[in-house]
Amino acid sequence: MNLCDINQIKALLARHGFRFSKSMGQNFLVADWVPREIAKASGAHRDVGVLEVGPGIGCLTQELAGRAGKVVSVELDRALLPILEETLAGRDNVEIVPGDILKLDIRQLTLEMPWFSGFAACANLPYNITTPAITALIEAHCFFAITVMIQREVARRICAQPGTADYGAFSVYCQYHTAPELLFEVPPDCFLPAPKVTSAVVRMVPRPAPEEVDNPEHFFKVVKAAFALRRKTLSNSLSAGLGGQHTKEDLARAIARCGFPPDIRGERLSIPQFAQLSKALRGLV
Repeated sequence: MNLCDINQIKALLARHGFRFSKSMGQNFLVADWVPREIAKASGAHRDVGVLEVGPGIGCLTQELAGRAGKVVSVELDRALLPILEETLAGRDNVEIVPGDILKLDIRQLTLEMPWFSGFAACANLPYNITTPAITALIEAHCFFAITVMIQREVARRICAQPGTADYGAFSVYCQYHTAPELLFEVPPDCFLPAPKVTSAVVRMVPRPAPEEVDNPEHFFKVVKAAFALRRKTLSNSLSAGLGGQHTKEDLARAIARCGFPPDIRGERLSIPQFAQLSKALRGLV
């Protein structure tokens, strides 16, 4: 069965009485090049186990199963389980796990595939869980690569550089933990039903924490505060985001100590510069 053929998809769904759920953000691929390229980008091969999030009807799952030693796919919508049982019949290296990826122990799922040399995460993520799902996958600390298809706007934000409109706290978070790369875009007409936005595929390769950051908890507290008031000066944003922990004079002194202009905005700071600012602010205490 061609799981990207729109007529076969409609017949499959009708046979099982399936109806799309807007609340779950369900959009199934109808362009076969997309799951093929995602699976290729994932780095899956016979010595690798893959955790997939949201298999849908299984088109990406089939591509991953053809490459990986084992695929564990987590599916929230129980209405899709009998469909997956049909579409993945005969795929002995695929296991479907009913559940919510945001509530499951991701590391434990990989520990149940102990005979592989490494683990990759791969997903066509629903737009409504993109940020928490990516965060959960990163914080599991068990994947050599995380390859996801998400809304293009979020993909650009993940990969954005300092000083650009898309750069924000989530950019810093993802780039602190990984080296992200936007691989390609996927237009709306590649899906059924067609979403109103363009999607994009991002690959994130985990990396060691930046050496400049000696206190991650305080570092991310400062990052979050720096973006509390976008388009405002760093000083004003920190004052609001840190809840008055420091006086305006103290903040100005810390910013000057870092060599930053007094009117600089948080969105212009790189990770090393945020690390420098974090240390300067801790020096005020």
